[in-house]
Amino acid sequence: MTIMIANAPCSWGVDDPNNPWLPSWQKVLHEAAQAGYKSIELGPWGYLPTQADELADALNQQGLSLVAGTIFDDLVSEENFPTMMALTHQICRNLSAVPRAEPIHGENVPAPYLVLIDFGNPQRAALAGQSEKAPRLSAADWQTMMKHITLLSEIAWNEYGVRPVIHPHAGGCIEYQDELAQLVQDIPHSVAGLCLDTGHLYYSGMDPLAALDKYWARIDYLHFKDINEAVWRSAIADGLDFFTACARGVMCPLGSGAIDYPQIRQFLRQREYQGWITIEQERDPRDADTSLRDVTASLHYLQSVGF
Repeated sequence: MTIMIANAPCSWGVDDPNNPWLPSWQKVLHEAAQAGYKSIELGPWGYLPTQADELADALNQQGLSLVAGTIFDDLVSEENFPTMMALTHQICRNLSAVPRAEPIHGENVPAPYLVLIDFGNPQRAALAGQSEKAPRLSAADWQTMMKHITLLSEIAWNEYGVRPVIHPHAGGCIEYQDELAQLVQDIPHSVAGLCLDTGHLYYSGMDPLAALDKYWARIDYLHFKDINEAVWRSAIADGLDFFTACARGVMCPLGSGAIDYPQIRQFLRQREYQGWITIEQERDPRDADTSLRDVTASLHYLQSVGF
């Protein structure tokens, strides 16, 4: 089992590049390297430098590579789709031109990845983790989203050699067990893999280990988070949207929450996983002063249980 561990700017609260409270990108790259990481995700487009030469210099200064970029937006809207196509080209062009994550892999396709996440439906965002209350897309809207994901995936893979992976996400239109099951029927693995996220699986009411087992053949890339169960239960009971729950601390350092990482490590060892795992801990960027402490603790915890 050969596993490499990365992190992502969302651990410093970087989800919206227009948020006025974001820490500097220089701080994020420096602290990621200081904590012991060798690779990082790109984060939202426009946060890290968008010119490939400037980005490469910034990464090289910290001894970092890029493991993935992310589309985190409304993937249903026809009006929004031309913007998503342009963004896919921008992200993949940079992923192809800067230091890439080491291509350690087994059956899964190696890094770098384009992580595709639907997010932008206000009703769904408000009902994250509340499967019984959350409205599902109409059949027509679902098929439109599948078409859009397929087209973006073809751009990433066919034009840039960047592996597209679909990430079910709390508050998005691909979140719950029924939607994940439908997704893998509608999108062949030849088109896109899965990036399953332990924290989002738990948040949505799924057992992370059972989901990893069920969809193992479709997984190319993994995200690890941990959930403060008391905060999560309170967030669901109070009907909080996902990012409000994050601001309240629903995400916590690995090993301090509800997810059993020794058990997941045993599972991955049995499956002989070869590849990348990215640790994330979404938070309010106004709490980024504790990010270095937390991302360091998460990495040390994983190492302590055999990763």
